Amino acid sequence: MSQALVEAHLALDDGEFPVGCVLVLDGDIIGRGHRHNSEGDCGNELDHAEVVTLRGLLAQKPSVDCKGITAYSTMEPCLMCYATMLLSGIRRFVWAYEDIMGGGTSLPLNAVAPLYEEMRVELVPGILRQESLALFYQFFQKYSYWQDSLLE
Repeated sequence: MSQALVEAHLALDDGEFPVGCVLVLDGDIIGRGHRHNSEGDCGNELDHAEVVTLRGLLAQKPSVDCKGITAYSTMEPCLMCYATMLLSGIRRFVWAYEDIMGGGTSLPLNAVAPLYEEMRVELVPGILRQESLALFYQFFQKYSYWQDSLLE
C-alpha cells in the first residue's frame, strides 16, 4: 500500500485526485499507476488509477494471468474500476480509504448478472487509511474540486 501512496502523491503533484494503485503478484509489484487526464473541458473519466494501472500491465505483459494478482488502491475502487478488474480475473482488492460517493465494492455480485455470481472476491478495506485521507485533505484544500467537478 505504501507504493500505491507514492502513486497517489504523483497524482496530487499533477493536480489530480490523489488516487494511486499497484498490482502485486507473488509479492512483486507488476503494475503501478495513478489518476490522470481529468483536467479540461471534458474530463477523462476513464483514466482512474486502477484502469491506468491495469492497462499499463496488459500493454507490457498481454498474456499475464491476473487471477493471482492483488490490487492495492488508495481509494476504494469505483464500479467501473471494480468491474474492469473483476472481468480481468483479479479477485483480491485492498484499499486505504472508502469511497462513500462512488465505491463499487459493496455491490452484491449475485444481483448483477450471472457472469458475476460465481466470483469469489476478497475485500480488505482500511489499510493506511489515515495516510490516504491526508492526501485527500490536501487536495480539497488546494483545489476547488466542487467548482471544477463534473458533478455540477
